[in-house]
Amino acid sequence: MTESAPERPPDSLPIDSTAQLLTRITAQLGTQLSLVSLNGTRRPMHRTRQQPPYSDVSPLVPAAPALVAVAHGSRDPQALRTVTELLDRVRELRPGLDVRLGHIELNAPLLPQTLDGLGSGEAVLVPLLLGRGHHVKQDIPRAVAGAPALRTRTAAPLGPHPLLVEALHGRLTDAGWRSADDGNRNSAVVLAAAGSRDPESAADTRRTAQLLSERLGGVPVLPAYASAATPTVAAALRALAARGRRRVAVASYFTAPGRFASAAAAAAPWIAAAPLGAHPAMARLLLHRYDQARAGGAPAHETLMNTRFLASA
Repeated sequence: MTESAPERPPDSLPIDSTAQLLTRITAQLGTQLSLVSLNGTRRPMHRTRQQPPYSDVSPLVPAAPALVAVAHGSRDPQALRTVTELLDRVRELRPGLDVRLGHIELNAPLLPQTLDGLGSGEAVLVPLLLGRGHHVKQDIPRAVAGAPALRTRTAAPLGPHPLLVEALHGRLTDAGWRSADDGNRNSAVVLAAAGSRDPESAADTRRTAQLLSERLGGVPVLPAYASAATPTVAAALRALAARGRRRVAVASYFTAPGRFASAAAAAAPWIAAAPLGAHPAMARLLLHRYDQARAGGAPAHETLMNTRFLASA
């Protein structure tokens, strides 16, 4: 019968060498020192360090440029309310984005005031305009030139674009247009726009009319203008009536209510759509133009436009 080894106390550990003893002592000292701050006070023994309040913006990531929506302006009080509602939709789609408004005329804040308020920051100007015309080619660059400390890019105007056609179709549907009218040989649409003497603006409107016609199954869509270009809305309506089109709707190619939009609607022989306003597709289109400008800068025609402006300044 062999003699059994003496039983060790339950808290003891085998110590086989001086090296093991030193390792144990070092580990214990490290644990104790981790609980002592640099000023000698003992840290609270929390298992996890308290985290700062959650933020989805890293301090190392620069803030996105402000989106400055550039509206024309109108004496109609509904215009400002409509644009404000549209920008609220944009903010809902892109929380945290700095979205501001500047007008070319008639309403406050005017665009130069909005740009001054941004100081030396960065902004992308998104025209709430439907084609290339005087305001896009002259007024906006002039305002930007007056804010040299601000880093800016100017997005393309809203039209032509499929999202704009989606908004036009939605407004026509709201007014009473039905799928049975698509392709109907008695149906037609007048696309009522503000008008411009700039041929590129007219080309943009014609392209939108073509896209809307395709969206409506081939229904004729005739562009017409409230001023500065032909045909007028009344002339377009007469031309379609002469072709036997008895159900003619007026699509409002305006971003907000105003004198021209009201006059076009009053001329409608059948249904008249409301201005594009705060349609959800419009909010998506604003952000698309903003992102497009950030990613690739101004389109080629805008680069040429700015060169011409600077040469004439």
